[in-house]
Amino acid sequence: MEWPGLSQNSATTTGHPPAMERMKIMKATKTTRTNKFTKLTGLLLGLGLILGGLTWAASPAVQSAATKSDLAISLTAKKVVKSTDGKERLLPADRAFPGEVIQYDALYQNQSAKPLSGVSPTLPIPSGMILVPESATPAPAEASLDGKSFQPIPILRKVTLPNGEEKMEEVPATEYRALRWRAGDLAAGAKTTVTARTILALAGNQ
Repeated sequence: MEWPGLSQNSATTTGHPPAMERMKIMKATKTTRTNKFTKLTGLLLGLGLILGGLTWAASPAVQSAATKSDLAISLTAKKVVKSTDGKERLLPADRAFPGEVIQYDALYQNQSAKPLSGVSPTLPIPSGMILVPESATPAPAEASLDGKSFQPIPILRKVTLPNGEEKMEEVPATEYRALRWRAGDLAAGAKTTVTARTILALAGNQ
C-alpha cells in the first residue's frame, strides 16, 4: 500500500509509513481541511451566512474577576424585520443574507450568593458584520478597532489634510470591531443586558 508523498522504500514492511512520515501526512491533511474551510466560509458570506457560527464568534468575554460558574452569559441573535406597517419584529436568525440587520442581546447574570465587582460585558463585532451606528444599548463606554485594545467612545484618530495640516477626527462606528460596557458591581442574582445591531456586509464592503 502506498501513502501519499511516500515512496515504497520509505514505508516499513508492515505497509504503514514511519512515525515521522505519518506526522507529515497528518499535518498536510489538516492544512488541506483548513484551506477548504476558509473557502467555505467565504462562500457562505457571499450566498447567505448561517448565524450559528457567528453566534459562537461573538460570544461576549468577561472582563472581571468572576469565574465562569459565578457569571452566566447568554447570547442571542435575532433578525430585525420591518412589517408593512413600519413596525419592527425580531425573528430567529438561523441564516442571514447581505444587507440584513442582526440584533445581538448579551445577558450577564450573577449566579453567586455574593456581589461581583468590575463586570465589563464585551461584545465583539463578528467578521463580515458592520455595527449599526448608535444601535448599542445602553450606550457602551468603550470600543475597539482591533478587538484587543479599547478606547473611550468616540474614538479619535489623527489625519493629515491635503495642505499638510493635522487634525483629530472621529472614527466611524462602522469600523468598530468590539464594544465594552462598564457594568461595575452586579449584586447576587442580578442581571444586566447589553444590545447592539449589525448589518451583514455586502460583497466588497467588509
